Amino acid sequence: MNTDRYNEVIARADRVMRRIDERDGPAQAAARRERRRLNADLGGRLKRIGIGIGLVSIAAIVVGLIMPIGMFGFLAAVGLAIGIAAMVAFLPSQARTATAPAPDLPNGAMVQRFDSYIYRSRAALPAPAQSELDAISAALPSLKQTLERVDALDHNAQDARRLMSVHLPGLIDRYRQVPQAFRDERDGDDISVDERLVEGLAAGRAALGEITEKLARADVNAFETQGRFIQSRYGEERIDG
Repeated sequence: MNTDRYNEVIARADRVMRRIDERDGPAQAAARRERRRLNADLGGRLKRIGIGIGLVSIAAIVVGLIMPIGMFGFLAAVGLAIGIAAMVAFLPSQARTATAPAPDLPNGAMVQRFDSYIYRSRAALPAPAQSELDAISAALPSLKQTLERVDALDHNAQDARRLMSVHLPGLIDRYRQVPQAFRDERDGDDISVDERLVEGLAAGRAALGEITEKLARADVNAFETQGRFIQSRYGEERIDG
């Protein structure tokens, strides 16, 4: 078997194994979260369409009680309702676009937006970078649960927010702007563009992991302190019948 044929077989095997790993791995979990976000966005749109059509109908009824609206008035009301439905249905939303989180989002919403961003960016990155994104994605549900209880001005929360809204999206977006033919070139440190991307994502993953651990450890310490207080205050007391 010649070298080209051997490399082709290895590459095909890598693709097959990657698809198998993604069936029940972090990528599949991220896909399920993305579907839930899209379904929630669709549900919100349908609700707004229903409200808009309802308001148009009520307005048409009120006007009809005052004066006859006639066929043209009825058609105008129908056209207005259709226009509202079309505008709401096709209005762009962050849930449908691969954009980085806005810096002013609340903590929980920012984690969700970042989760969607890296899921939608994943296919454009090389396999090693995809693995790093999968590791980041797998840690986001825990980070979201913790950040939702923390003030946005908390030092650790600020670090996490900068990573999710500025640093990691900036790294990914700049990588995607590099032409494919130049991604194998090595810089002064003998590191290629692809390798630099993986190193940056790995550093970001480690930083987010440290922040999650710090915030979770603070919750654990607060729980232990509360438990010790209750034990010391009430543990030896008895209620006198």
